[in-house]
Amino acid sequence: MVWFVLVLAYLFEFANGWTDAPNSIATVVSTRVMRPHHAVLMAGVLNVVGALVVGTAVAKTIAEGIVDPNFVGLETVAAAVLAATLWALAAQFYGLPSSESHALVSGLLGAGFAAGGLEALESEGTNASLIGLVSSPLGGFLLGFILMVVIYRVFVRVRMATVRKVFGKGQILSAAFMAFSHGTNDAQKTMGIIALTIALNEAGTAGNVGELTIAPWIVLSAGLVMGLGTMIGGWRVVRTLGMRMTHLEPVQGFAAETGAATVITLAARLGIPVSTTHAIGSAIMGVGATKRFSAVRWGVAGQVVAAWVLTWPSCALLGYALQKIFSFVA
Repeated sequence: MVWFVLVLAYLFEFANGWTDAPNSIATVVSTRVMRPHHAVLMAGVLNVVGALVVGTAVAKTIAEGIVDPNFVGLETVAAAVLAATLWALAAQFYGLPSSESHALVSGLLGAGFAAGGLEALESEGTNASLIGLVSSPLGGFLLGFILMVVIYRVFVRVRMATVRKVFGKGQILSAAFMAFSHGTNDAQKTMGIIALTIALNEAGTAGNVGELTIAPWIVLSAGLVMGLGTMIGGWRVVRTLGMRMTHLEPVQGFAAETGAATVITLAARLGIPVSTTHAIGSAIMGVGATKRFSAVRWGVAGQVVAAWVLTWPSCALLGYALQKIFSFVA
């Protein structure tokens, strides 16, 4: 079972890199500042760097703050990760940006409840995830909007050709920041899952799990697997975020990426699991709304938001059902 869970965990991390990679590079590709393969390579490398240098606060939230390790088993972790992976792959198939962060948290809650009832659920990490559910889209929208307004005010008398040239180069930096921030937060979720799996395996029996640690090999392997998924990428999501939701110029891509990356990096420092998808998608909406609210294709945006809302109940139910199946089989 432990090897089965680890394979599922790395599959989830690969899918995370595959489906969330477009969130890091959608705007820089859609504004034609970078070629797709250059953007993918940059995002893959910086995802790994971000995973290695910004601590493990989010990983510990996932490992200890969602379910009590003393009330669950390896089959619970397997159920949660498989639920999140299936959800991520289904979203990729339909070209919708998915939130692996909230898919994993809700999958853990569903599987944990199936394994040990309410006693198995922890409030600290769940509350942090709920804070992230609200703060990342709201923060992304507001920062994207504010940055765009400030840029408009500062460059109001500058020729558009000059603005495009300046922010064409600036967007390379903001895309790099976005890719780095993705690694700081998203890679840590699988680190937490792997640490929980190792702890449960070493404990042998429920009620005997000690303090969880995030070993260096866990950090490195999770970062590398996600980077590999990023380098493969998912161009349907690039099209949804960067081309269908609103028309973007380099200056707008810069504002959206900078706003979203700031939210994600701050959340990683605070140990709050957030969704890269929520942050960048909302930042794009905020940037588009500075021109006029009709500039945002709210129908497409509504489809994206609906996918976010459906994540929690869908993955919780999937996690619950898979936990029952795995317990029966075991």
